[in-house]
Amino acid sequence: MIFMKKSILFASVVCLILLAVVCSAGCVTEEKNYDGQNLLVYSGAGLKGPMAEIGTTFGEKYNVNVELTYGGSGVLISQMTTTKLGDIFIPGGEPDYQNAVAKGLVSEDYQPVAYHVPVIAVSKGNPKGIETVEDLATPGLRVALGDVNATAIGKASAAIFKKAGILESVEQNVVLRGATINEVVTALSTGNADAAILTLDSANKDLFTTIEISVKDNSILITPIGVTTFTTKPELAQLFADYVASDEGKAIFEKYGFPAYPDAKYT
Repeated sequence: MIFMKKSILFASVVCLILLAVVCSAGCVTEEKNYDGQNLLVYSGAGLKGPMAEIGTTFGEKYNVNVELTYGGSGVLISQMTTTKLGDIFIPGGEPDYQNAVAKGLVSEDYQPVAYHVPVIAVSKGNPKGIETVEDLATPGLRVALGDVNATAIGKASAAIFKKAGILESVEQNVVLRGATINEVVTALSTGNADAAILTLDSANKDLFTTIEISVKDNSILITPIGVTTFTTKPELAQLFADYVASDEGKAIFEKYGFPAYPDAKYT
C-alpha cells in the first residue's frame, strides 16, 4: 500500500513537471514567433498621436518592431500600389479604405476604431464671427481645407459643403489645399487662413476656437483598420489590428481626443 502511494505520488510529480515543460515550451515558442519581427503600418497623418503610442505599447507587449509610415491616404495608397509592401492600413475614413479595397490592396474585412469628427476651426476668439458652415461662403474669407484627393478630411469637407449647397461659393474662398490635415492646421495657426475644417482631435483648443457642426449637417468619418493583401505576416498583422480595435487601443485614441467607436452620438 505504501509502495502504491509512493508510485502514485511520483507519477503525479512527473506529470506536473511534464505539464510545466510543455507550457514553458509553448510560451517560448510564442515569443520566438514575434521577437525581432517587423510590422509596417500605413497610417493617416491625422492619426499620428494615438498610433505612435499604440506602436510603442504593442511593440513592448509582443517584442515587435512597429514601423509607422504617415501621410495623406491618397499618398499611402499610391505607396502600397507601387511597393506591395506592408502589413496594415489605417486611414482617416472608410471611403479611403474602400478605395484601397477596390484596388486589391487590403482585406475587405476591417474593424472600426474611432470617429473623425469634422469641426469648424477659427482663430482664437473667432474675430470673423463665424457661427455656421454657411458662413464659410462669405466673400473674402480665407479658408484652408484638406485636399479632396489626398485626405479624408478633404472628402468630408466637400460632402458637408455639398449638403449645405455652398460647395462652389466656398471654393472661391479656398487659399490652401493641404496634402495632410497637419498642413491645414499649420495654415490656420500661422494666420494664413481665417477658418478651416479640421477634426475634433486636431483642433487644438489652446490655439483655435471651434464651432461644432450638427450631426445631420456633418460628414462624420469612421476610422477603419485592416490587413493588407500582400502581408507576409498575416497572423501578426491581424494581432496588431485586433489590438488597435480593442478596448485598450480605443482608450489610447480617446486620450488623443478621438471619440471611440461605437458612440451613440455619432452613429
